[in-house]
Amino acid sequence: MGDTNVSTKQFRWFTIALIAFNTVWGFNNVVNNYAQQGASVITSWVIILIIYFIPYTLMVGQLGSTFKKSGGGVSSWIDETSTRGLAYFAAWTYWVVHVPYLAQKPQNVLIAISWAFTGAGTYFSHFSTAIFSILCLIVFLFFMWVASKGITTLGVIATLAGLATFVMSILFIFLAIAAPHLPNVTAATSHLTRVKTYIPNFNFGYFTTLSMLVLAVGGSEKIAPYVNKTRNASREFPLGMIILAVLVGICAIVGSIGMAIIFNSNAIPKDLMMNGAYSAFQRLGQYYHIGNTLMITYGLTNSIGQIAALIVSIDAPLRILLSGHNDQYVPKSLMKLNKHGVFINGYKMTGVLVGILIMVPALGIKNIQELYNWLLNLNSIVMPLRYLWVFVAFMLLSKHMTKFHSDYRFVKNKTIGWLLGFWCFIFTAFVCVLGMVPKISFSANPHSWFLQLGMNIVTPIVLIALGLIMPMIARRNKNK
Repeated sequence: MGDTNVSTKQFRWFTIALIAFNTVWGFNNVVNNYAQQGASVITSWVIILIIYFIPYTLMVGQLGSTFKKSGGGVSSWIDETSTRGLAYFAAWTYWVVHVPYLAQKPQNVLIAISWAFTGAGTYFSHFSTAIFSILCLIVFLFFMWVASKGITTLGVIATLAGLATFVMSILFIFLAIAAPHLPNVTAATSHLTRVKTYIPNFNFGYFTTLSMLVLAVGGSEKIAPYVNKTRNASREFPLGMIILAVLVGICAIVGSIGMAIIFNSNAIPKDLMMNGAYSAFQRLGQYYHIGNTLMITYGLTNSIGQIAALIVSIDAPLRILLSGHNDQYVPKSLMKLNKHGVFINGYKMTGVLVGILIMVPALGIKNIQELYNWLLNLNSIVMPLRYLWVFVAFMLLSKHMTKFHSDYRFVKNKTIGWLLGFWCFIFTAFVCVLGMVPKISFSANPHSWFLQLGMNIVTPIVLIALGLIMPMIARRNKNK
């Protein structure tokens, strides 16, 4: 029995930390948040790690350990602690929040390809938003068709591309930090040694940017199945999570310093979210006299990674939704499989919702850069809604702690556990609501400002509300 235990619980704290880090972190987290806050984002990273990220990951550890036979899914956690109906709604939320994500992926694909093959981010700048959106729609529909063929090698491709992109992001940190020591290279942001440089202005505008930080540190629930594969889970898993927080903190802080060296924190380019990563590698190539090598490498690896992520994200969340629930909640027609084992009608539903979100904003937003930034910010509003279910599950688990056994417990006191879950729930909801405020100047373009505000409010409401309609359709079809 001892040998079996060793063989099945072979992950160590450093293994858990690395798996989780690769799941949670990406270079764009640095770029996007620096674009919104400048050098002061460093302080924000420290705050968000302490008050949100660390308790969040440790909650995931306890939930995963408690419900190890449930596959580690949030829907299954809700099912175990509450009702089947609430579990379905959690699964729906997890699927539907990917709609804005899928709507932006084609933009990322086109931009990455543009940088890789033209060496600039201006290729699509002369396009109207309508034409650009049509191109994005074509890209999406093409890769949705590819996904419908049941491609099985994408996981490997996505992993390799993700690993390459990860290596590039670590390389960026080392090269950017070392750059000021090169001849004729000075930091773009002045006074980097002054504490004042890193103190945020805690005004209303600042709080509207916090949703992007929450988006950046979310997703650790994906590692929940590994809790019970960890040797001495009660000690090594939380240690792994602490190391994860340290790794994320180092990359976020040092990466942001690297961005401050390359881009002036007091004059941040308006297209930094869209083109910042590529422009950063391009400038580093100039500093080190290797031309566009770094930028082209990043552009190629990122384009492959974006394509793979697009295809996987079309299929995987939908499969979780439709495979885990019966026709009491989901219309039976959506469960129809094609010869490749793909939920073809579910694909069609995805195509309609994503297509609408790709095309409708183009009717009112007339600038591609503004369109890109808006859709990215919409992701930061909608995507964190799935994290709410993690905290609901933890509150329910804490309430009924004596009913469930776990090899690892974040907190043993059920009241404290419930309060921590409630805090993370309220904080997530708070930043999502404030994130709805548009990040553009009202006076410069009132029409676009109101359009973006309306879309930011309506989109999550409609997407979530559709989940309430599905069971009604399912019951009506079942009673026919």
